[in-house]
Amino acid sequence: MVIEITDFSAKELDIYARLTEAQLMNRFDPSNAMFIAESPKVIERALDGGYEPVSILVEKNRMVGESLDAINRCGDVPVYTAEMDVLTQLTGYQLTRGLLCAMRRKTLPKTEAVLKDAKRVAVLEEVMNPTNIGAIFRSAAALGMDAVLLTPGCSDPLYRRSARVSMGTVFQIPWTFLPENWLEILKENGFKTAAMALTDASVSIDDPDLQAEEKLAIVLGTEGDGLAQNTITNCDYTVKIPMYHGVDSLNVAAASAVAFWELRAK
Repeated sequence: MVIEITDFSAKELDIYARLTEAQLMNRFDPSNAMFIAESPKVIERALDGGYEPVSILVEKNRMVGESLDAINRCGDVPVYTAEMDVLTQLTGYQLTRGLLCAMRRKTLPKTEAVLKDAKRVAVLEEVMNPTNIGAIFRSAAALGMDAVLLTPGCSDPLYRRSARVSMGTVFQIPWTFLPENWLEILKENGFKTAAMALTDASVSIDDPDLQAEEKLAIVLGTEGDGLAQNTITNCDYTVKIPMYHGVDSLNVAAASAVAFWELRAK
């Protein structure tokens, strides 16, 4: 059902224009929690991942090509259309490639279920920047990680910017938020833990003992401050990426790509 919207204040646009990410997440009623997927590719990957569409918002002249393919896959949901002068009032709309889709969230799996068949996992501690979250997910999916685990202080991978930057890989790789005793859970499930941090005890990322571990969790910290000292102390390894020209560190997303490739299961 195609419905034309001519007024930016129309209630049909509330979910796209006026609800915050926190309101969409709806912690008080998780069964009605939603997120917004942007662009045909991201929407297609969400559909592939089993996420349920609720409604679509599309620029009138974009109902062709890959956008139309994504719309058709969404089945019998409302399709709201509007002219560009209406949609440009939406924050960030210029980045969406003409198509937005409201989708229902799924219940997150338990940590143990995510770890069950995994050999290499990424653990993110307090990574709060949505762009970095999205970039890390894209690297994790591309470079051999079996799952991504996040501490409660991390940005939500289904935030619009995170999912867009990830190119939809947040829907392709298993992930969940961790409980407080996550280090204990990893060890109970047979994982050795490798904290990415610069200390006097850090081993090089190409250390053969790291490569030989059957199950390895690569632990990355927040932008700027890095990992908590308690986390570093309680991990099995502290690992550094060798640097040149006086550079002492990389952005967490760049560091994750190097670490995932070097430490992938071989």
